[in-house]
Amino acid sequence: MRAARFSRFGGPEVLEIVELPDPHPGAGELRIRVRAAGINASDWKKRQGALDQELPQTLGYEASGVVDEIGEGASGVSVGDRVFGVSPYGAAQAELAVLSDWAPVPALLDHAQAAAIPAAAETAARALDQLGVTAGMDVTVGNTLLVNGASGSVGRAAVQLARERGVRVIGTGSPGTHDDLRALGAEPVAYGDGMTYRVRAILPAGVDFALDVAGSGVLPELVELAGTPERVITVADFQGARLTGVRFSRGDAGRALYAPGHVARMVEAGRFSVQVGRTFPLSEVAHAHRVGEAGTVRGKLVLVVG
Repeated sequence: MRAARFSRFGGPEVLEIVELPDPHPGAGELRIRVRAAGINASDWKKRQGALDQELPQTLGYEASGVVDEIGEGASGVSVGDRVFGVSPYGAAQAELAVLSDWAPVPALLDHAQAAAIPAAAETAARALDQLGVTAGMDVTVGNTLLVNGASGSVGRAAVQLARERGVRVIGTGSPGTHDDLRALGAEPVAYGDGMTYRVRAILPAGVDFALDVAGSGVLPELVELAGTPERVITVADFQGARLTGVRFSRGDAGRALYAPGHVARMVEAGRFSVQVGRTFPLSEVAHAHRVGEAGTVRGKLVLVVG
């Protein structure tokens, strides 16, 4: 099969499309013929050598496609089903991928949209769980959440999941994203200098919780607004978390593996929208990295494989 891989660290030019042996599912797993695979910031961090030092490395945490092989003990799925989910082997940007957790692709979505869900949904749900933003909260008695970076893929997922849990959401973003944030159920504020004052103009007493998905150096302001570091979580600013006492949410502490399936049901019910910013063929994975690192496209970047 063809797959995206790199054998040395560096810029996008180190990425290659190589031929690898076809993978096969283990117990409780399945294999799909990949139709689309999501691209995440962790992909270029791996390529740069910022996350681990293993070489060579394949890429891809999330994918959508058609089931073509089922491992022993995997139930509730048949060959030919459209599913999307998570590759535990980080090798979903390929013609074939093994998934350990999956859900049916909602009828309302194509494969590119479905491939945009798993990483963002899991990251957002995990951070909200760790914050204590749980289902059934009552917005009439407080329960306010500030999402810093609400217009990105993880931020959008966090806004929609938090709103479903009954929380009032304030979302930071550039002015051009504010209409979209309102449509998702958030009250938008502009990020940058003066953000704290703009939030307090809406909520003079500050917020109950804050989630940073942008890593834009605002953790001290989020702590001020939430009142204590314990009520703030970041998924993007490891160094800032160490300096401020804020928790850094990482997957190795336990993942919210229920999230993609839960979001799929929300999609079917019309309560969750997915934004794909741009698609690329697998052969253009290096160009996709350049576009992603430039940050000029709003919405998820997705590789279309088949």
